[in-house]
Amino acid sequence: MPSNLELKIKVKSYESIKKTLKKINAEFVGVLNQKDIYYKCKTGLLKLRVENGNHTLIKYNRAEKSKDDRYSEYYLIKISEGKSEKIFSELFGIETVVEKKRLLYLYKNTRIHLDVIKKLGNYLELETLVLNGKRDAKKRFDEMVKILDLDLTKQIRKSNRDLMLEKKK
Repeated sequence: MPSNLELKIKVKSYESIKKTLKKINAEFVGVLNQKDIYYKCKTGLLKLRVENGNHTLIKYNRAEKSKDDRYSEYYLIKISEGKSEKIFSELFGIETVVEKKRLLYLYKNTRIHLDVIKKLGNYLELETLVLNGKRDAKKRFDEMVKILDLDLTKQIRKSNRDLMLEKKK
């Protein structure tokens, strides 16, 4: 099962981040238009991601409340049938929907997301893929945090699902 070391921080602007990413030659992958449909699930999180016309069912577990490093384990199932939204909504029941525009960059197996989330604002997310153990992932993750000069005390330890559900209250 794949695993990431993750971070999420709310930001006002992306200009300085983009300049830094250009300076270190981070690869700009592209613009992703995403709709995440979160379903009711007993353990972890379950969502259908509709991204630029592609559909992926994602199941993941993450210790949201922990003060430790934020590791996530996940499963991805690519869906080829276009009616997946209807089918999964009938099977599981929708909790909430999160829509965002994501600018995706890659640097040393870390995905850097610059997200504009409808109704929530601008967020920076890092996802460092665990390839050669957690120690290696942590080293690469810490390097990215240092390069971007991020304040870890401003880290948000909630999923976009949780942030959207709180907004609706």
